[in-house]
Amino acid sequence: MTSFLSARLRGIAPYVPGEQPKSGVRVKLNTNENPYPPSVRTLRALSPVPRPMELYPDPNCHMLRTAIAGTYGLEPEQVFTGNGSDEVLAFAFMAFFDSVAAPDITYSFYPVWARLYGIGYSTLPLNNDFTVPVKKFIDIRKNIVLANPNAPTGIVLSLAEIEVIVRTNADKVIIIDEAYMDFDTGSNSAIRLIDRYANLLVVRTFSKSYSLAGLRVGYALGQPQLIRGLETVKNCVNSYTLGTLAQVGAEAAIRDTAHFEQCTARIIATRERTEAALYKLGFECCPSSANFLFISHPKGGSGASSGTPHPLHASVIQTKLREAGILTRYFNLPRIDNYLRVTIGTDDDMDKFTERLAELM
Repeated sequence: MTSFLSARLRGIAPYVPGEQPKSGVRVKLNTNENPYPPSVRTLRALSPVPRPMELYPDPNCHMLRTAIAGTYGLEPEQVFTGNGSDEVLAFAFMAFFDSVAAPDITYSFYPVWARLYGIGYSTLPLNNDFTVPVKKFIDIRKNIVLANPNAPTGIVLSLAEIEVIVRTNADKVIIIDEAYMDFDTGSNSAIRLIDRYANLLVVRTFSKSYSLAGLRVGYALGQPQLIRGLETVKNCVNSYTLGTLAQVGAEAAIRDTAHFEQCTARIIATRERTEAALYKLGFECCPSSANFLFISHPKGGSGASSGTPHPLHASVIQTKLREAGILTRYFNLPRIDNYLRVTIGTDDDMDKFTERLAELM
C-alpha cells in the first residue's frame, strides 16, 4: 500500500496515541485522562439527545464560543473551537507557520505536523533539569510553540517568562499549548496576555480538566485576526468540525464552575500525595503542574552501558506494572528513556500504583 502514498507521507513517522486497552487493565494511567466523570449538568445536557440530530450542527459553534468567551472575559470572535486541541493545533500549524521552533522535549505531535505540512522544525534543548531555556527563546524572531505546562515533564513556565518570549518575538506567532494549565496552582495562564499581544494564540482542551476526552473538544483564544486565520483553514478542510453533542456537552461543562473547581482540586491533591509517596520510594519527580507525574529512579540508569537495563529502569518498571494490570506511558527517546509519565488517577488508583512499585523495589 505504501506505493499509493503521496511523497509527503512516505517515511513520515505518525504520532502514536496512548493505548486504549479492551480488557485486562486494573489501573489506567497512560493517557492523561480525567479519572472522574463529567459533571451532572453536562450529562443532563446530553440526555435526552439534543435535537435536531438530522440537521448539520452550527458550523460556527456560536453558543459554545460565547460560553468560552464569557469564562475568560473575552469576546466570541476571540474564540475558535475544534475537534480536540490536536485539531486546533494542526489548523494553527497550517495557518501560521512556514517554520517553527520548540523545545527538544515536548509534545511529540509537534514535529509530526511540521513534517506533514512541510514546515521547518527546529528545537532548542531543555536545560538539564528539564526546564525551558527561556533566554534562548527571547528575541529569536521565530514562530514558537510551547506546551505550558510542558509535556511530558509537567513543568510550568511563569506568566512573566511567557510574556517576555511573546513580546520579543512580536512579528511571529507564538502558540502556548495550555492543555494542562488548569492543574497549575499558580496564575501562569497566558490568557491574560491576549488583549495585549496580537501574535499570541492560547490553545486549550476539554479533555483533561472537564472530563470530556470522549467528546473531542478543543479551543483557541487570541485576537480576531488569528481566529480568522484558523477559521479559513477549517473551512478549507471541514466546516462542521464539532457535532451537536460535542457543542452542547462542552457548553454545559464550562458553565459548571463548581464541578470544574472541585475536580481539579481533587486531582491536584492526589498528585501531591502521590509525589510524596514516590519520593519515599526513592523516585525523582519533575515538579508537576499537570495531571501527571514524570518520574525516574536514579538507580535505573546503571547497567545501561552493558546493554542490560537495571531492574529499576523505566522500561522494566513499565513492563512489570503492565503485568500487574497498571498502564503507564514510556517514551524511548533520548534524554528521557529512563522516565515514566504517570497520569493522576483516583486515590485508589494511585495507591495501587505506589503499592506495586513498593513491591518491585
